[in-house]
Amino acid sequence: MGYHWEFYVVWKHFDMLLSGLIVSLELTGVSVGLALIFGFLFAIFRLSRNFVLSKLTAAYIEFFRCTPVLVQVVWVFYVLPMILGIRISSFVCGVLALTLNLTAFYAEAYRSGIQAVAKDQIEVGIALGLSSAQRTRYIVLPQAVRMIIPVLVTMAVGTFQQSSLVSTVAIADLMYQGRLLSFQTYRPLEILTTVAMIYLIIAFPITQLVRVVEVRLAKKIER
Repeated sequence: MGYHWEFYVVWKHFDMLLSGLIVSLELTGVSVGLALIFGFLFAIFRLSRNFVLSKLTAAYIEFFRCTPVLVQVVWVFYVLPMILGIRISSFVCGVLALTLNLTAFYAEAYRSGIQAVAKDQIEVGIALGLSSAQRTRYIVLPQAVRMIIPVLVTMAVGTFQQSSLVSTVAIADLMYQGRLLSFQTYRPLEILTTVAMIYLIIAFPITQLVRVVEVRLAKKIER
């Protein structure tokens, strides 16, 4: 006996999925925004001539790159409030976990971009009398960011997908609402299929845009 799909259930409760999607987008947007800033700072720390600062930053980066995001989310949600002795909202815990993880990856992306900037251009900046901060702002950062934009965007899409993991700590994101509706309606196939399609509809166009940008950047570099 074949399974009868009943997607009217999805439409009936689509407002719940939409509210969950908004939470997922908020988590992603805040986390990506913070990681863009802290990732650059950590890249500078990683390239610092200060041995201790460089090694501590490297340890942070490797820890968050080499441990599962789910473990990080659960740790931040359950353990961090116990250590600090304060109550932290679920949303803040989710943002913090995703930001800490993405910052590590962004730091490495920034570092590769900074190291790819031609040294002769930096030397020109020195010859013009620019300070270290001015060289970073006007020469290094613009070129580094231009080269790694596809990587940054791809990682941001990955964070949007990984944001589904916060559902395990009762944050009402898209995945949480999907699981809740699955239990309430007894129609997990329809609900979870719709959830997967929503992630796809948002992520796929962005990944295709990244490919276009990569091709154009490659052509500019060849010129």
